Amino acid sequence: MSELISTSIVVYKPRRDMLERTLETLASSLRALNLAANARLFLINNDQPGTIDWPPIPDGSRVERIVIEGHGNIGYGHGHNLAIEQTAACYHLVLNPDIELDPHALERAIAFLDAHPETGAITPFIRDDSGHQQFLCRRYPTVFDLFVRGFLPASIRKRFQKRLDHYELRDAIDDTNVFWDPPIISGCFMLFRTDVLKKLGGFDPRYFLYFEDYDLSLRTHDIARIAYVPSVRVLHHGGDAARKGFTHIKLFVTSAFRFFNRFGWKWL
Repeated sequence: MSELISTSIVVYKPRRDMLERTLETLASSLRALNLAANARLFLINNDQPGTIDWPPIPDGSRVERIVIEGHGNIGYGHGHNLAIEQTAACYHLVLNPDIELDPHALERAIAFLDAHPETGAITPFIRDDSGHQQFLCRRYPTVFDLFVRGFLPASIRKRFQKRLDHYELRDAIDDTNVFWDPPIISGCFMLFRTDVLKKLGGFDPRYFLYFEDYDLSLRTHDIARIAYVPSVRVLHHGGDAARKGFTHIKLFVTSAFRFFNRFGWKWL
């Protein structure tokens, strides 16, 4: 029987406790699927080989772990592509090492995809550490939106809250209703039909970090529909680029420039 689902996680100097929670909750969510064959988990190490103390896969989870390393730090999207090239599963999950899955997340996600064959990818309801919804679906960004959201202090950012709410689709997305075709979805959790992902060639490897999910989202709309499915639930521990130091700011700006050059500049 063909493999139902595979998962790829790209790591670079990960927090072991957080990665352990990701693997534990992934295994729990996979168990709910009652898999007929093992699900493959690709762990892509963008650091030096042997530098990560990999957490164990929980017993009874039917997960086959495949570590890919030795290629150096090739970037987020390019790292996932190493797994996408190898998988033959019906579905492929692009997952961050700072995500915790609800036990029924994958069961509900695959049920939705089976019921809606026009759907090429789905994005879930995402909450933060405090339990609040993270609005990670986006409309097409303007340069000004990205600057305000990423770099202005909170006291000034409040003046543009209505504008940012529009960018983050807060007027269209809630915690109960399916929303069709959000322009952009977050790369922290993207569940694709594998054939759609392969037709797209995976991520564009020219993005080292940031905006590779924006790029992939927009290209997906050319061949399939995307759905926000709030019955699929995850917890996200992620943070903003501006709070991670100069290197991340530089990567963010470089990727933003590449993105706008490809899809069109929109300033205000």
